[in-house]
Amino acid sequence: MDIHEQREGAVTVLKPMGPILQGEADQFRSRLGEAMTRSLGRMVVDVSAVAYVDSKGLETLADAAEEFSSIGGALKLCGANETLREVLDVTELTPMFEHFADVHTAIRSFL
Repeated sequence: MDIHEQREGAVTVLKPMGPILQGEADQFRSRLGEAMTRSLGRMVVDVSAVAYVDSKGLETLADAAEEFSSIGGALKLCGANETLREVLDVTELTPMFEHFADVHTAIRSFL
């Protein structure tokens, strides 16, 4: 799985490319953990290039959101397609994340 990372001021943006499934979830979890140690508690995950997330991928996102929350930080999602939004709703994970239409709006939400 290719995961693009960029910094916008004090905000770290991760953009996974492709679905987050069983096999990719561990790699994604590792990258989230690495980015968390370098971030200032402000992270955006741009899921606009993620067509689908399975249960392992959802668990990875939920665990990361809880970790950020435990240190007083925030993990925000942007660019979620309709399928991903529905999966988050059905699994009742939607309240764990602030959702934004695009990266720039998500980054500005930290100001």
